[in-house]
Amino acid sequence: MSSSGNTEARELNLIGKVELKIALVDSDEALQAILKTYLPPLLLKLASDSVAVRNKERLELLPAILKGLHANYHESPKHAATLFNLFLKLLHSISLPSRGDNEDSALRGRFGFSEKPEDASFLADWSGKLVLFSPGKPPSTRGPGLTEDDYNFLQLYGKSDTWNPGVSDGMNLSETKVVCIRFVASGAFTDQERFLPALFASADTNSRISDVGNDMLKRATSAISLEDMTLIRNLYNLYLGSGGTTGSLPARPALQTKILTFLSRSSAASSFVEDSTKIIQDGLAHEPQAQTNGNVQGSKKGLEISRLRGQIFAFTNWLARISSPRDIATFAPTLVSHLRTYIQDQGWPRPRTEGPLDAGELASRSYGYESIGLLASACADTLLLEPSLELLRWLMTSLSEDSSGVEISMSIENALGSIIRAFGGRPILELQDSLAALFMHHMSLVPTVGDENSTGIVRSTKFVSLRFANRCLSYSNIDGRYIDILSLRGHDVDRSEVLEEGRKGLDPYWHRVLNPSQKQESVNSGAVQATDFPAFEPLVERLFGPDAEWDLSNPQFIPAFFAALGYCRCVLLHQSLTQVESPPVIDTEWARNIDALISNNEDARRSLKTLFTSNLRDSVHFSRAVSIYLHACFKALTSQSMTEAAQAGQYFIEICAFLPTSEYSDLSRHIMKLQGPMFSTDSALSRSSSLIFGLLASSGKCEESTLQRMSGVFEQYLGSWKDAIGADVYKVYGSLLATAFLLSRCARRNERIRAFDEQQKKLKLICFSVLSQSRDKMLLDAVFLAISELALYGVLSTDDISSIPVETIAKFFENGEKGSERAITSLGHLAMQCREEESEDSTLQVIIDRLHELHNVRQPEVQFAVGEAFSCAAIGWDSKAFISTLDLDGALPPSAQHDSTLQALLDRILAECKSTKPALRQATVIWLLCLVQFCGHRPAVQSRLQKCQAAFKGFLADRETLNQESASRGLTLIYEKGNQDLKTDLIRDLVGSFTGTTSTLAGSISEDTELFEAGALPTGDGSVRTYKDIMSLASEVGDSSLVYRFMSLASHNAIWSSRAAFGRFGLSNILSDANTDGYFANNPKLYPALYRYRFDPNSGVRNAMNDIWTALVKDPVTTISTHFTAIIKDLMKSILNKEWRTRQASCAAIADLVQGRSLEMYEEYLNEIWSLAFKVCDDIKESVRAAAMSLSRVLVGILTRSLEARDSSSRSADKMLKQVLPFLLSTQGLESSAPDVQDFSRKTILQIIKKSSGKILRPFVPELVGRLLALLSSIEPEMINYVHMNAETFGLTKQELDDARLKHIRGSSMLEAIERCLDYLDDSSMPELQQRLESAIKTVIGLPSKVGCSRVLVSLSTQQNFVFKPYADYFLFIAQKQVFDRNDTISSAYAISCGYLARLASEGALLKLVESCRVLYFDTEEDRQRMISGDVTHAFSKYATDRFNSMAGEILPFIFVAKHDLNDRAQGLFQDTWNENVGGSRAVLLYLREIVQLASQHLDSTRWALKHTAAFSIAEVVTNAGSTISDADARTIWPALEKALVGKTWEGKEKVLRAFVAFVKHSTLAREDPKLMEQTTKIMLRESRRNNPVYHQDALGSLSDFVDSQHSAELYDQAYEIAMSTIEKLLGDSDEMDIDSSAGGPSSKTVRDLTIANALKTILRSPHPQDFTRSDWNKALRQCLSLLDRVNETERGNKAAQTAIYESLKLLFQRWQGASEMLPSSPEEVYKGYTRHVFNAQDQVENVRLKAAEAAVELAPIALKGEGSKINFSDELKRARVAERSGSVQQVLERVAKFSDVSKT
Repeated sequence: MSSSGNTEARELNLIGKVELKIALVDSDEALQAILKTYLPPLLLKLASDSVAVRNKERLELLPAILKGLHANYHESPKHAATLFNLFLKLLHSISLPSRGDNEDSALRGRFGFSEKPEDASFLADWSGKLVLFSPGKPPSTRGPGLTEDDYNFLQLYGKSDTWNPGVSDGMNLSETKVVCIRFVASGAFTDQERFLPALFASADTNSRISDVGNDMLKRATSAISLEDMTLIRNLYNLYLGSGGTTGSLPARPALQTKILTFLSRSSAASSFVEDSTKIIQDGLAHEPQAQTNGNVQGSKKGLEISRLRGQIFAFTNWLARISSPRDIATFAPTLVSHLRTYIQDQGWPRPRTEGPLDAGELASRSYGYESIGLLASACADTLLLEPSLELLRWLMTSLSEDSSGVEISMSIENALGSIIRAFGGRPILELQDSLAALFMHHMSLVPTVGDENSTGIVRSTKFVSLRFANRCLSYSNIDGRYIDILSLRGHDVDRSEVLEEGRKGLDPYWHRVLNPSQKQESVNSGAVQATDFPAFEPLVERLFGPDAEWDLSNPQFIPAFFAALGYCRCVLLHQSLTQVESPPVIDTEWARNIDALISNNEDARRSLKTLFTSNLRDSVHFSRAVSIYLHACFKALTSQSMTEAAQAGQYFIEICAFLPTSEYSDLSRHIMKLQGPMFSTDSALSRSSSLIFGLLASSGKCEESTLQRMSGVFEQYLGSWKDAIGADVYKVYGSLLATAFLLSRCARRNERIRAFDEQQKKLKLICFSVLSQSRDKMLLDAVFLAISELALYGVLSTDDISSIPVETIAKFFENGEKGSERAITSLGHLAMQCREEESEDSTLQVIIDRLHELHNVRQPEVQFAVGEAFSCAAIGWDSKAFISTLDLDGALPPSAQHDSTLQALLDRILAECKSTKPALRQATVIWLLCLVQFCGHRPAVQSRLQKCQAAFKGFLADRETLNQESASRGLTLIYEKGNQDLKTDLIRDLVGSFTGTTSTLAGSISEDTELFEAGALPTGDGSVRTYKDIMSLASEVGDSSLVYRFMSLASHNAIWSSRAAFGRFGLSNILSDANTDGYFANNPKLYPALYRYRFDPNSGVRNAMNDIWTALVKDPVTTISTHFTAIIKDLMKSILNKEWRTRQASCAAIADLVQGRSLEMYEEYLNEIWSLAFKVCDDIKESVRAAAMSLSRVLVGILTRSLEARDSSSRSADKMLKQVLPFLLSTQGLESSAPDVQDFSRKTILQIIKKSSGKILRPFVPELVGRLLALLSSIEPEMINYVHMNAETFGLTKQELDDARLKHIRGSSMLEAIERCLDYLDDSSMPELQQRLESAIKTVIGLPSKVGCSRVLVSLSTQQNFVFKPYADYFLFIAQKQVFDRNDTISSAYAISCGYLARLASEGALLKLVESCRVLYFDTEEDRQRMISGDVTHAFSKYATDRFNSMAGEILPFIFVAKHDLNDRAQGLFQDTWNENVGGSRAVLLYLREIVQLASQHLDSTRWALKHTAAFSIAEVVTNAGSTISDADARTIWPALEKALVGKTWEGKEKVLRAFVAFVKHSTLAREDPKLMEQTTKIMLRESRRNNPVYHQDALGSLSDFVDSQHSAELYDQAYEIAMSTIEKLLGDSDEMDIDSSAGGPSSKTVRDLTIANALKTILRSPHPQDFTRSDWNKALRQCLSLLDRVNETERGNKAAQTAIYESLKLLFQRWQGASEMLPSSPEEVYKGYTRHVFNAQDQVENVRLKAAEAAVELAPIALKGEGSKINFSDELKRARVAERSGSVQQVLERVAKFSDVSKT
């Protein structure tokens, strides 16, 4: 040993000296000289006997080879190729250090790459090319990604055996690629140098290469820039090939797909227009060209091509998004053309009919459509905005007719969505007509799928057409608006989105929102924006002109027709109001704004009348349009099918109010059509129709006869009002209103119709009769309305009203008390005609008093009606309540003069405003509001404005919200109506009352003012009631003067907590006019409190404080930034306040405060905010908990947005994560006692993991993985455990439930988060993860967590194999312990993890694994242990196949034995393992000796299950050994086989016995060795004599096969004895075979029948004439014949016996024919006997008869030898043929007959 050690030391010393010499050289010439001298002896050391020397030599030789390799290549490529080849050979024999350790990091310097990085780049490049290299057959000289020079370099310039491992100097290419790419993954190279080799390796088909490549690529990607033009150029060249006859060919599809994923992330890639276009064109070709070994393959098919094509489309989309406009204009038209061609070649618009498109084709079709849309949108001017609109038409047709499926339609819609954005809200004027025609066409298409008259339309395009119309056509485009109107047609197939889009298209506000670029001003500014509306005249002509087609009998048209009417009305009024300089505001309430203007603005109405008159006079077109519109309204009104007819009537009345009578009087000839609507059951329709009737009938153009006829109808119905019921009541209702409107309008126009006075008297009489006698609400309503009209227009004179009895007026009052607003309004209108008298009994005073008495009615609507009635009674037609009432031209109708009524009424109401009676207080504030609103222009009101203000101020503190709202509105009206001095005084007094300064106003709130009812705001020991109770703000700020200075900041002040005082009615605007800025400047402490109160839980407080904040804080951003610290500190203090309202408000305030602000502003408070938020998450108050959770979600949102921003805010994200993650993982987060906090923490962590980058998250990965694994079980519902324990109760098995749980776990977000964490692992974090994971595996409880741990092991073994490999042995050891878990699902999960871990484990660990499985199987008695062994073994073979195959000799014999286990599940596992790893049954011969040896060890086992398993395995060895067993194999098998048959019978032993017989038959040794023959015979006879009935039956069958193979007369006698004794027993005693049959086993009858059959076969097959003497043969024949006679007497019904007889006779006769000289004594007798039995099967089934006939065929040559037997045979044959009914049997008998005929001749 000493000599050996000295030799090793000398060799190492020599190598060291050479190293030193090489290291000291200072020039290439010196290096060359040294290498010439020392390189040959160094190479000889590679064959040293010392391992240390060999390894050192190899490692030390590498630097010498690699140094200057780059320069060497440029000088002599052939020399460089030799060195590179030598380098590859050395790689096979060196062991690289573990990645990441110090030795690995030192490799770069050791190889000299630090000094010469060009050598490292050169080596990395050629290593990558080696991965791409695949030697082709001559004359191939280039390949995918490789030029001809590259090929020559890698093949040593023509050395054909370079990659032939069969020659001495050749290498295995696959193994070389593996070791080479592993070397590139070492620390010798930088990530930049590794990128391309990693890219090539990741796309390799060899998983050993691709796994390394994928791992390298993950790390290298972050180190390179995808905007590097050189890199992008190289990627394009690799993908497309470099061209030319010697250039590289295009890369393989898998690599092309990888390359495209990187090009699709590079902006620089878009600048290579020609290359990118070629990629897409080639990808769309029907037979894309793929190059392999220099040969052009056929069409690209398969999964790889589908993936490639999908990535090509993704690349197309990327180019469309990021390319410059100039580049897009260059390639987009060409690509769109190719894409369309590709889709059309698949079949367009419907796919081809010869077969459905497969999934890949459908995906490509989908990508194609989407790509067309993106390209077209990016190059709109060229592709879209051309006169024919060809591409847009093509896509629209595709959408309507492409029947490929829902996914395709979605892609087309996405394409159209991309295109619609290209228009960018910029209508192209020259294309408006073409676009409108296209959209109109597609609006008319209706799907006809399944219809026999199908047009091919499979999908509605209405919605898409609408969207395009609303964005491509200007708002002034009439066709566009017509399309919107058409969309509102009711249709079953129309979706709600179609209706919604149609409505938006008609609304100018939403049209502007949808097309913001058309108008640059803000749509939310509230200003009046200019919008180009469709011209009214052509719009009406298009919609309602002669060419318009509206089928109003079809209900589908009605919504659209009505929408058209409403839209035209709005357009007319909007344009007219704009012309008179009163334009409506265009916002979400555009139509309502128009209504408000024409209803309340007197100046606007007056201007409209003037404008209409002027336009009608000057414009024929306008006059025609108005006429058409009125006729359309009239048509809608008189159409019985339109439920919205009443609205059409209102439109008609509204427009007529601005028109001269002459413009609509021509419709008076159609008034008969109004009869139906007037008598309609719809009261609104009846009223509008009756008013229109009054307008038309009083116009002077109505024919007298028609009017008389209508009047007669009315009189008829009115005369029978007392008897009217049901529908007749509606006719009376309509007649009353029509007559009243007719008389009132005639009086207004001074049109005296015939019998006017008589009709007037009759109507008055009927009205007062109905009023006094009827209780029908509808008739009373009609009477009140009729009396109102008659009084307003003077039909009821002052004298008429004065004569009305008080009792009649009381009827109005009674109905008014019941809530009838019409009755109240009628009283007001009656009062207009009453004289003003000083008497308290005057009619006017009585009416006013009656109206006043209605203050007890607690209905606001009633009080507003009373207030309006008061205004009418006070000033008559001068009341602003009548602004929109007059519908005729001319002077105001007459009314009585009232000079003092208004003053008296005002004074009375002002005095009553101080009342304490709630009902009266509410009534008076409303009445006062109405008088100010309707009579505010009169001096009596103007002079009392300050008193009115004081009165309204007194109601601001009222507890009734309605009173507050009314008072606020009243103050606003006073502010609007007063002069400047009054406005100034009002502001001063208002602010003074709120700030505690001297005020001239009454009604200020005092300290004891009660603001809330008792109990409304309980506090635990009482409730908040007075102002004093709730002024908490003053004490917070420390300034007691604030109690008087700012009531607005009280937490629950009744004035400020009412939304009524602000916003809606404008009180905040009044307040904002006051000079309050200075006060806040002097009191900065107000900001924190005011800010918090903006988020108060009470909506009143919250809304009020927001209004105050808006009014007083002019620049919120600056204010908050200035006072940020004070605000956030106050909120953090208040969040734990004892008042729940304060805690809740603080949570909401903090959430609002931190959003949108930089982390630097609140970084120092972040941890405390999280802590406070989580504390409050466990608050006793539910709403506070919800607010805290909302705050937490805001914080999470801020964090995740920072994480998503990646580089832009990585510093902020890193800071937050370092603060937040430890907190979330602490006792305040995941380990909190509050379930809500735990749940939120878990969800937050999952979101953080999802959004974080690896760099930020990596330090936390080990702890996160450990915690999340433990959480997997905690998130499972507790009910699962209950169901698991009571599974049977729910009709489930525990395994079924566990399978469902396992499926849920695999798809859970928790496991997904864990997997993402594992992706970020590196060498530095792995040691900590080892500890965390080990702890989790050992300590977690519950199936989800345990299965999760096993999944982590799997993921580490597959995704992080390089990082995890050093730890694989250890975790394999741990996993082996976990497979013993009591739960089968957990056990299987860990078994699977063992399989994956085996991929990375060392050889020693695998040997231990195999041995542990073997020990577990053979040394334990429980079935479950053997199943576990099978689970682990199967997982090993399935998930680590390569490693398994390398140990096949060690493990397969064990698997072969174990696959015969008696437990079904264990047997199945081992059986699957054997089948998956062994090809063919004869493969057992490869491991025969090992199998037999292993089985023999356990044949003597005391455990029956194991003993039987071993016996079964021996039996299958024999079975699979084939038809010939060699002597060597026979000698190996025989001892074990003999031992397997020793002992008593057991279930399944018959299989071993059958194998024994097969061994005897197939082994020459068993047949030729006398001693062995004797042993086998003895064993066979012994087993045949066993008494177990079932086994005996099988043993006899085996005996029959045994004697069939042995030709011995002695054996015949022994077999005959055994079989005959069995037959005798069974035939003689029927009870002999009574057995206890187990479930599913054979019955006693079956066993008996089969036993007799096998016994017969044994006897009939035993005779062998060649080995029998003549006497023995004669004896055997007669014994057999005698046996047949005996058996056929009793066993005719035994089918098994009969079949056995004839099969055996056939064999016996065949043997007899071969020994014709062996004639029996008395042959005729024997022949006849057998002939009788052969033809005695007519009563048997067909199969038995067929067997008998076949036996007859063999008997014929024998039986026909004797004369007598010949005749007998022929007779029996004839009889059998006559009796036979089966064709197949007849055919066999025909063969017998032919033989018989031949013998006769």
